[in-house]
Amino acid sequence: MKKILPLALLAAFPLAVQAQSIDELRREQRALKEKVDALEKKLKDAEAKPASGGMTEEQQRDFNRIAIKTEALEDSQEAMGFRLLKISGQMDPSFIYNKLQRRSGFQFLNKVEDGGYNYDNSYFGMAILDFQKELEGGTKWRFTLAPNRGVGSVFDGNSPVHEATVSIPLSDLQTRFIAGQIPDWSGYEYLQPTLNKLITHNLLFDFTLPTAYTGAGFDITRGKWIYKAVIANMNKSTRDQRERSPVFAYRVDYSRGEFQGFGFAGVHGKAANLTENVVDILGEPVPQRDSTVNLFEFDAYFIRGDWTAQAQVTYGMQRNAAVTVDPVTNDLRDAQWWGLSTLVAHKFTPRFEGIMRMDYLNNRKNGGGLLGYTTSDDRNGIGPDGTLDCLVFPATEGCSNGANRFALSLGVGYLFNLNTTLKAEYRLDRATEAVFLDAKNGGYKKTNHLIGLGVVVSF
Repeated sequence: MKKILPLALLAAFPLAVQAQSIDELRREQRALKEKVDALEKKLKDAEAKPASGGMTEEQQRDFNRIAIKTEALEDSQEAMGFRLLKISGQMDPSFIYNKLQRRSGFQFLNKVEDGGYNYDNSYFGMAILDFQKELEGGTKWRFTLAPNRGVGSVFDGNSPVHEATVSIPLSDLQTRFIAGQIPDWSGYEYLQPTLNKLITHNLLFDFTLPTAYTGAGFDITRGKWIYKAVIANMNKSTRDQRERSPVFAYRVDYSRGEFQGFGFAGVHGKAANLTENVVDILGEPVPQRDSTVNLFEFDAYFIRGDWTAQAQVTYGMQRNAAVTVDPVTNDLRDAQWWGLSTLVAHKFTPRFEGIMRMDYLNNRKNGGGLLGYTTSDDRNGIGPDGTLDCLVFPATEGCSNGANRFALSLGVGYLFNLNTTLKAEYRLDRATEAVFLDAKNGGYKKTNHLIGLGVVVSF
């Protein structure tokens, strides 16, 4: 019995030790699991906690990668000259029907020499590519190409350059020195198809305003006022022999408020006199030296909601540039004119707009004569009665009476999408004299009709 009891105790002891070890192991396992759970919770909290700038660590890493790529892209653009460079363009293939000219068809990129500059063949049917670059310090550079139909083609005949200008800040960004080839800035109507509501332009735009200036001057902005002035060649990129007198051209704009404003512009000096009234013994026209011009116009606008209203009045003269000579002395006479133009437009819907424009040009004095139009023009309706041979017989009664011109245009514009506008226009032209040539029978009439269709696409 004494031997059995110790043996029993020895046999039972390992079981007790084993039971105690399992319980401790389970407790340790639970404690370890709690620690693992706590660590996982900490990790999740750390990942969810925002890093600097309100981003997670992963977002921060992505941001850093984007920042590095952006900086590299900016450096590349800077090195290649693309920084602050803007490229834009537009084109407007047009269809024109002219009743008395017996002409209808598309006009697009046609040369100025093919019929010259006319009211039915002016700044439409063109394509423009515009480059604008701003340099460090605020200097601006602009180079605009418009082959065949830009201002360079009109006064030079071959140049595709419409505008080439620099604008350099002086004392501040609002006081600038400007220089280069500058398209004329007169009147309420713009040259570019995207900025012109109708297809054709008004009579004052086509026949009384300069084409462009080649020179230098200043552009100053003071509050609501903008002042521009240049000393320049008018409609010439260089001066001919024995020509050294430039013109002084200026424009002032005032924005009265958000919806209305006015401006005025003027040109005073000497410009090309294209008269052919003086001939040599062989009957060939004798080229004339530049003669004095004085031009002045005032324009205003009101644009609010669906309504647009614009108006312009103009006065001009050029010495020794009238269509007909003095019937007694055979001397050259001065050309003189004045006119007005108004435009009203209303948007019936955000996309659909109706437009009406009315023009009047008084050009009666000395047989007529307008800026650059010093002879009778039976396509544009300029000069005395076309049935009179005033060039050979200037003393004929009626040769001293130039034709006053009227024009009424009715049109619509439809914004097809953000980059495309469809245009349609009917235009009635009338004169006080029979000055429009009828190509059908060679006669002359006082009235002509035009229909235009166009599509303007820009980017």
